[in-house]
Amino acid sequence: MLLQDQTRALDRLAAAWRPPATGTEKKRNTLNLAKLDPSAKPFSTGDKMKDIAATETLAAELDELQNLFYADRRYKLLVILQGTDTSGKDGTLRGVFSRMSPLGVHTVGWKAPTENERAHDYLWRIHQQMPAAGEIMLFNRSHYEDVLVPPVNGWITPEQTAQRYAHINDFERMLTETGTVILKFMLHISFEEQRERLQERVDDVTKNWKFSMGDLDARKQWKQYQQAYEDLLNATSTPWAPWTVVPADSKTHRNLMVALLLRQALQKLGLRYPPPDPALKGLKVS
Repeated sequence: MLLQDQTRALDRLAAAWRPPATGTEKKRNTLNLAKLDPSAKPFSTGDKMKDIAATETLAAELDELQNLFYADRRYKLLVILQGTDTSGKDGTLRGVFSRMSPLGVHTVGWKAPTENERAHDYLWRIHQQMPAAGEIMLFNRSHYEDVLVPPVNGWITPEQTAQRYAHINDFERMLTETGTVILKFMLHISFEEQRERLQERVDDVTKNWKFSMGDLDARKQWKQYQQAYEDLLNATSTPWAPWTVVPADSKTHRNLMVALLLRQALQKLGLRYPPPDPALKGLKVS
């Protein structure tokens, strides 16, 4: 009963940060990204040190759940982290997933497609990286780059963008119908927070390697990218693969929120260890 109460409480909190699902009656309403405050901390205890401690505790719990997930082998898990430059995708991976065993957890950081990848359809390279049974796959960026960068730069038309939304929805539905659980997080930061984080990369020589002049070009297109994000969130948040917007100006809150929702998703699966092997009953190892 306590777990059910916690689940309902988390669902109520998260509902304000999720677009209405495409294909449902509620879809008559849409999410307005500009109305979601990137500095909000809806999952915080109100004390930063307590939030950090809670995330550490959650990381340990997630490690145990990942071990059970790997043993169960009935499911696959795909976690997608999307966000503008400096939104904290790398930081989330370190803060939430670093305690998990590398045996069953894999990460892909998606870059611009290679020549060979461009010779195929845009989902070809994505499909090759889907998790196997018992595995957790973490995407730092994803196939959603293909409905962000091309539309913002005018490389594809609105009609082609809408067509890609439909492709992605069908692709993700196929994955979920064959045992893949999909969690999609959009890390939402403010224009000013991005400026501060970019400046830190410039000023700190140990972070220069993270900085690219292309980041400044993309920053000039901030409004266009925010609109592109809003459009994709509303078009591709489905009952089988919903989006959650994570207010991420606070790195501590960002990690806490993702960790809580990840734990909840794993707990809902009713994970179990395989049945004991009868051949092992009474066996004594000498």
